[in-house]
Amino acid sequence: MDWTTWTGFAAGLLISTVTAPVGVSGAVFLLPVQLSVLGVPSPAVTPTNLLFNVVAGPGALWRYRRDGALHGDLTRRLVVWTLPGVVVGAAVRVFALPGPDVFRLLIAVLLLPLGVWLCVRTRHAARRQLMPQRVQEPRAIGLAVLALTVGVVGGIYGIGGGSLLGPILAARGMPLSRVAPATLAATFSTSATGAAAYALLAMVSPGAVAPDWWLGLACGLGGLVGGYLGARLQPHLPETVLRLVLGALAAALGGLYAAQVLT
Repeated sequence: MDWTTWTGFAAGLLISTVTAPVGVSGAVFLLPVQLSVLGVPSPAVTPTNLLFNVVAGPGALWRYRRDGALHGDLTRRLVVWTLPGVVVGAAVRVFALPGPDVFRLLIAVLLLPLGVWLCVRTRHAARRQLMPQRVQEPRAIGLAVLALTVGVVGGIYGIGGGSLLGPILAARGMPLSRVAPATLAATFSTSATGAAAYALLAMVSPGAVAPDWWLGLACGLGGLVGGYLGARLQPHLPETVLRLVLGALAAALGGLYAAQVLT
């Protein structure tokens, strides 16, 4: 294997170990590595990221299932409503947003506010940690709209949607022990559907639309190991610090790509 394959494996391993405990597959952070370090062309980078989610997902999911954390209505609803959204997002990505500059702008628009929001919410939660917090359960229609919208964004961005669903649901007071397994399950199912949609669209679309299979598998195998480790470590990790690190990283990456678009 060449350096690209080993770099992809290492990146998937390290990123998933950190992000799996909060219900994020790590694809949102792997994407800039693929674009800037590994040189994956656009729009092939999106299905490659989805392939990473498909291969990496079972590691964390198996561990969460073993702990009995995958059962519940939240997991089922997220899976059902994100699936149609990711198909729509894949079509939008291929036919409406093929250019790398537009894609980098999309990365910045999504990552920068997400990172800032995650940091702010985490700090507020830390200040109220000694006070009893009321969990605001999302209504069925609200959860359906949220999951469908995130599915579309995930199909465009190649992230599966967990990096968006997790912070939103956690901000409503839902514990990560419940949120993380559900969002990872939704990420896995939407990524599998999205990767298949891109494979079909590659047959009728010009350019690099199909995933980079070898790189996606290498990153995914690293994520498979890292996801299992992260899920296993979740009860022992300081939640506040971990969320702040993720928020800061997302904001930094978003700012980097915003600067690249503007220069």
